[in-house]
Amino acid sequence: MTTQDYRIERDSMGELRVPVDALYGAQTQRAVENFPISGLAMPRAFIRALGLIKSACASVNADLGKLDPVLSQAIQAASEEVSRGDWDQEFPVDVFQTGSGTSTNMNANEVIARLASGNINQPVHPNDHVNMGQSSNDVIPTAIHVSASIEIEEKLLPALEHLAASIERRAEELKEVVTTGRTHLMDAMPVRMDQELGGWAAQIREGIARIHASLPRLRQLVKGGTAVGTGVNTPADFGPRVSIRLAEMTGVNFESKEDYFEGLSSQDGAVEMSGQLKVIAVSLMKIANDLRWMNSGPLAGLGEIALPSLQPGSSIMPGKVNPVIPEAVCMVSAQVMGNDIAITVGGQSGNFQLNVMLPLIAYNLLQSIELLSNASTVLADKAIAGFTVNEDNLRQALDRNPILVTALNNVIGYEAGAAIAKKAYAEGRAVIDVAEEMTDLSREELQMLLDPEKLTHGG
Repeated sequence: MTTQDYRIERDSMGELRVPVDALYGAQTQRAVENFPISGLAMPRAFIRALGLIKSACASVNADLGKLDPVLSQAIQAASEEVSRGDWDQEFPVDVFQTGSGTSTNMNANEVIARLASGNINQPVHPNDHVNMGQSSNDVIPTAIHVSASIEIEEKLLPALEHLAASIERRAEELKEVVTTGRTHLMDAMPVRMDQELGGWAAQIREGIARIHASLPRLRQLVKGGTAVGTGVNTPADFGPRVSIRLAEMTGVNFESKEDYFEGLSSQDGAVEMSGQLKVIAVSLMKIANDLRWMNSGPLAGLGEIALPSLQPGSSIMPGKVNPVIPEAVCMVSAQVMGNDIAITVGGQSGNFQLNVMLPLIAYNLLQSIELLSNASTVLADKAIAGFTVNEDNLRQALDRNPILVTALNNVIGYEAGAAIAKKAYAEGRAVIDVAEEMTDLSREELQMLLDPEKLTHGG
């Protein structure tokens, strides 16, 4: 950098050059220079949460008489700009940094201090004022919980509700359609499409319930524990007050953790929620793969449904159309499963009083939430809502399905049924025709016993 491109900043380790127009200061610049690793910055949702936390802390510090009201108001205003996303370009610190996330906390402190100082024309210190009553060790875990909770409430749960409702709506539309059930990818007894889709919807509804079951622990905040959980350098009621203030600001029912030592040293709440997200990813992959199989063909595959044609499927084969949305959802699911492994490893990295993989946990948890939110919406709107059913193909497969003979077990016995099934399959004939030849049952009795729709009701 030339002398026109930088300014000299100082911290406890000495002087260094910082880009002249940067809002951040020395500690952020050191992190930029020390961690040129991935080029991945902390997610927007995380920066939003940091801004909310800094604003809440400034407000509570003023209420407690610890911070001058003028400084508090300036910090709150600057923090709200950060939370809103006005200054995201000022947060360049790599995800792969110090495990406590100190660099990102100081990045926020420096940016907010500089903004606040400019607004009131008096010095606002990043540590003494913006970070008052705080430590990176309780700010970053709090930001993980705040950002993930907000993203789940605002994005993921609505997206999953939308997906479940879309599947249920199609199930109702297709409740008269009977198809061949399959186990081991082999023909099995008939099912109705509303039963098949109902199973998908139930998976998503169960996933929603799992998230709701884990959210109370994610909403518990460790703010107030400061460095090691003892709450050094801050009043005892600071943390609970900040949690209340954050709840008022966001509409999310945040509360203070009962045990700060558990909250600083572990990330069990994030690991638990990641596990629930992994279950949802598993469900989405199952649904997406079912759609791919049902859509396969259209001539040499199952050809049971036709997904909406969204784009050309091949650069060399004209007319080819692929199931691109289910494929994308499967990739999302794989990514979320991988993120869960990273979060699990990160979660076990709590050494004594501090977990030291907090930025990794934050990045992967928030990415999983975002991916599942977007993938659920796309799956609902671009695959579930628009697929059509090839009823002629379904009917032909049902008529030739030798497994229908299972319905005759109670009348003619397993061995006789097996003989009918083998002959029907070998000759490519309908079960009812072969059964009429090989049993004493009338055509009318066989039609009643082998009615695919009736067989979907059990009994």
